[in-house]
Amino acid sequence: FDKEWFYPTDGLQGEAANGKMVFDKLEDWTKRPEESVKHFSGTATYRKTFPVSGLPSPVSKTFLDLGTVGHSAKVRLNGKDLGVVWCAPRRVDITDALKPGENELEIEVVNSWPNRLIGDAKLPKEQRRTRTNITQYEKPESQTLVPSGLLGPVTLQITQNY
Repeated sequence: FDKEWFYPTDGLQGEAANGKMVFDKLEDWTKRPEESVKHFSGTATYRKTFPVSGLPSPVSKTFLDLGTVGHSAKVRLNGKDLGVVWCAPRRVDITDALKPGENELEIEVVNSWPNRLIGDAKLPKEQRRTRTNITQYEKPESQTLVPSGLLGPVTLQITQNY
């Protein structure tokens, strides 16, 4: 997360104060207790290392299916850029990037602006970080936050080509 957009009132400490947070599970940012995460708008990067004991047959393809994403995701595996997914099905072909042993996955998730506008509307004008002529988010108590983040489930899918 970009720490420059965190609310000072959250009192985040340690790594979290620097924008580095560990999620024990995939979850909607809007369900988090931290106001800075709940109302975050921007890019967050997920990192995971996973082992592969052996590669599928050369006549197969391996896909990484991200499940539900709020809103778009850029995928890199072992340093190889595999592109951006922004609509269902949110999956990418990882066949050429997958290797036996440890694999390093990086997913950058970007959400849209409404959650930040809703969060900022709760603050006095001089403390707000966003400025817009869009007025539909000015009454935060009547707004519903937009699901954001990597919600999953994230799965590997192998297809056989005959």
